[in-house]
Amino acid sequence: MAKVKLIEKEEIPNYKFISHEVLEDPLQRKMRDEELGRGMTLGNTHHSKIRVHFATTEGVMAVETTVWAATPESVSLKGGIFIPVHCILQVDIY
Repeated sequence: MAKVKLIEKEEIPNYKFISHEVLEDPLQRKMRDEELGRGMTLGNTHHSKIRVHFATTEGVMAVETTVWAATPESVSLKGGIFIPVHCILQVDIY
């Protein structure tokens, strides 16, 4: 994976997301969806944070955050911040 810049959740609106799907493999996309669902459950029940790696036009960014909701199109974070699912490369749950 490319060099990742860790940013604060509040910085996300300062970046432009890429417009294409970052994961070509359907199995990787399925695993990403499952991890986002798991992260949402952990966030809503235990207030656990996860790390989300996502692609922007300026490179790969990562944010440690609590996921409030995850749909097939986007992930909702506290404060009305959204990340499109198609640009999420990796989800780390710890």
